[in-house]
Amino acid sequence: MIRRVTVPSLFPPPTYSHASVVEAGTKLAFLAGAVPLDADGKLVGEGDPVRQAQQVIANLDEQLRAVGSDLAHVLSSEVYVVSSEPAVLSAVWEVVEASGLSAGPHSSTLLGVACLGYTGQLVEITATAVVPE
Repeated sequence: MIRRVTVPSLFPPPTYSHASVVEAGTKLAFLAGAVPLDADGKLVGEGDPVRQAQQVIANLDEQLRAVGSDLAHVLSSEVYVVSSEPAVLSAVWEVVEASGLSAGPHSSTLLGVACLGYTGQLVEITATAVVPE
């Protein structure tokens, strides 16, 4: 069984859900990319990848709580940053580490990319998490 979740406290995504939960022995949640938009759909931290990363983590946390999980139960994530500069990627990764997302049984990929989906967007994080009983 698959349950797709759109989080009411987040800006509604146009063609996808914030998370999908699959129950197969262990319940897993596959989250859509968390983006740096506030609940009204306004970009947070224009031009500031660190501020955007903070908003992305806050939105990811909302997605996880909406499906009964949290940052500590994330198994894997992909962190996308619009930059080719390792220092910028490192600054975003510091936000990820400070959030607790990287604690526990977690694997992650940090990527520098040319462009993301929203105008001015510099950071996006996708994740897969266990939904504890």
